[in-house]
Amino acid sequence: MKQLSGIAASNGIAIAKAFKLAVPDLSFEQRKIENPSDEISRLHDAINTSKTELEKIKEHARKTLGDEHAEIFSAHLLVLSDPELINPMTDKIESEKVNAEVALDAVAQTFIQMFESMDNEYMRERAADIKDVTKRIMAHLLNVTFPNPALIDEEVIVIADDLTPSDTAQLNKQFVKGFTTNIGGRTSHSAIMARSLEIPAVVGTKTITAEVNEGDMIIVDGMDGTVIINPTSDEISQYTSKQEQFEQQKQEWAKLKDEPTVSSDGVHVELAANIGTPDDIEGVINNGGEGVGLYRTEFLYMGKNELPTEDEQYESYKSVLEQMGDKPVVVRTLDIGGDKELPYLDLPEEMNPFLGYRAIRLCLDRDDIFRTQLRALLRASVYGNLKIMFPMIATLDEFRQAKALLLEEKDKLVQEGTKVNDDIEIGIMVEIPSTAVIARQFAKEVDFFSIGTNDLIQYTMAADRMNEQVSYLYQPYHPAILNLVNNVIEAAHAEGKWAGMCGEMAGDSIAIPILLGLGLDEFSMSATSILPARTQIKQLSKEELASYKDQLLSMSTADEVEAFIREKTNQ
Repeated sequence: MKQLSGIAASNGIAIAKAFKLAVPDLSFEQRKIENPSDEISRLHDAINTSKTELEKIKEHARKTLGDEHAEIFSAHLLVLSDPELINPMTDKIESEKVNAEVALDAVAQTFIQMFESMDNEYMRERAADIKDVTKRIMAHLLNVTFPNPALIDEEVIVIADDLTPSDTAQLNKQFVKGFTTNIGGRTSHSAIMARSLEIPAVVGTKTITAEVNEGDMIIVDGMDGTVIINPTSDEISQYTSKQEQFEQQKQEWAKLKDEPTVSSDGVHVELAANIGTPDDIEGVINNGGEGVGLYRTEFLYMGKNELPTEDEQYESYKSVLEQMGDKPVVVRTLDIGGDKELPYLDLPEEMNPFLGYRAIRLCLDRDDIFRTQLRALLRASVYGNLKIMFPMIATLDEFRQAKALLLEEKDKLVQEGTKVNDDIEIGIMVEIPSTAVIARQFAKEVDFFSIGTNDLIQYTMAADRMNEQVSYLYQPYHPAILNLVNNVIEAAHAEGKWAGMCGEMAGDSIAIPILLGLGLDEFSMSATSILPARTQIKQLSKEELASYKDQLLSMSTADEVEAFIREKTNQ
């Protein structure tokens, strides 16, 4: 028996034999060629075969994971069609008379190294895309079989150095009971997909591929981030019991699907879901979501060659609103920039993209893009309970400008004879500390607040949440954060407005009692977190938690806060 620790990426327990997903031998020899055109044809044939495969994988991902995850493969297909990548390969074949494998490898490595050296997390992810795509092309040039996880037909735990998006999209949860990798983090494509598939996963173990042999018995604990290799019979029994308890717990959670979210002393709060595409609504409904607290509209813009049209956007917004009926749907307007980029917009390269030209700043500057989105939202508003919020608001002037554009487009549509809902609440994301500090001024003009803690924490603590070296500073329970959150909630309530939260903190089991005590009205989280959160809230007294408020806000450290809450709530 050997135990490894990694990052808990997807909840659950898996016990099965190891299936090592090995990359084939892609080594090659450099050759001088006589006829460059024949070699270029070989390269294009390999590219076209790769395109065909990726189209099939994209369709499989769309059916099993939804449009949002399938868009990853749209990005891969764009790479295969990118002349900036392909032309240097053909040029190298022609000028140096080398075989296609040499040209492919040289150009791919140049791009991979360039992207990996960038500070921007989004651009570093593009390096992984290029690796994935160019390995597939290389396999076809060498006539070797590329790994096909879709062919797995027995219960296994997949072991790999890393799982590419195309690997993960092909996993069949009927047979793949879990996976574990050497590298990766909670925000990697594979981890996000694992959570969508509800497959237990532990990533970032560093040495799992070296420690495991094909066919070894493996236990993956996706809750604790533990992997056990060749466990004893006692350990198998222990984890089988833990697995059964988790499944029973899920069944208990499911009983609350159609129940309101009410604390033990009868106070109702709203549990909503964060979504990326209309396909995600099925998960919201199946998990008892009382609304959509964050619709990330940027996924409509990503993985494409051009901006989505007004009609394309309208159809997506309409679909979400119709599926949710009279339940609230909070739509965040375009939040591009930071770690999310659109290649076709040719945005400027920035030293600090998270603090730069992004979100509402970009939209107010490019109001042609912004107005198109606002028109689509307004047209769709008659199909449900739409609320609109603007991201990255730093000043009241920004909010006023954005609202003015919205009202201008509303007037135009009415004059054109298009029906528009007259009762649309307009709010803002609170993710910049200055906005949280003067929340009372904002509360006089906005209809609601939604606190985006992912950015609020990193900006308040001056700590990049993607940087492992300073990850210890990403502290949601830090008294500074709690005081900012409390300021926003109090400001909203003083003006008769509501305050929600759509960052990861909203679904955190330690944060939930704190937020309930502070008076948060709406908690928005991943759909699979809703039922556990509802179960927890039913056991909490809001009145009792509110009595701890002054004590919590005056504490000195996040550790003090966490210890206090664990003691008071028996966690």
